[in-house]
Amino acid sequence: MQAVDPKDLAELLAFLPCETPDSWLDEAVRRQDMLLINHCYLEKCAARSAINMMFRYPDKPDVLAKMSRLAREELVHFEQVSKILKKRGLTYRPHRPSRYVGQLQVLVRNKDPERFVDQLIVGAFIEARSCERFYRLVPHLDDELAKFYTSLLKSEARHYKDYLTLAEKYAAEPIAERIAVFREAEENAILSEDGLFRFHSGVPAASGVRV
Repeated sequence: MQAVDPKDLAELLAFLPCETPDSWLDEAVRRQDMLLINHCYLEKCAARSAINMMFRYPDKPDVLAKMSRLAREELVHFEQVSKILKKRGLTYRPHRPSRYVGQLQVLVRNKDPERFVDQLIVGAFIEARSCERFYRLVPHLDDELAKFYTSLLKSEARHYKDYLTLAEKYAAEPIAERIAVFREAEENAILSEDGLFRFHSGVPAASGVRV
């Protein structure tokens, strides 16, 4: 199993506006059933997003190559999580998604090429936050799940970098300002109280979290 390069991990963590709160980690350890079910769903979503981007931008060979690889890897991860669910006697079921992606997507501009750049930045934040949460969760999990989540760090870190590199390439101007816009929204999504526990949810609400 290959671990993520420490320099790559440090760069990724610096890109994010904040760490995952300890209260979310406590809830994740307690709710590993929903953690895994929602993780399974998110791997499908990640593959779908990459494939959609391939169809929307078929004239960009580097986008096609990177998104094709990303989609394949995410589907493999989906299969791996599905096996873990089955092994643990859990059944995948439809469930309400978190607010996280919606809070970022609402800021995406309406027309290309600006929309394309924004979608790539959103992808970078999603992959970076996923990697950070795998990293934070590992010390709190059983050996099987800790080993699996450690194995995901390298690919998630690369996905983050792929999205960000493409955003920088296709933007007509420096993307620091757009990153700052999404960074603020991402921080709010992670640090504000959230009544729904999911892999990307915020601080568990004091009144408890819903299924």
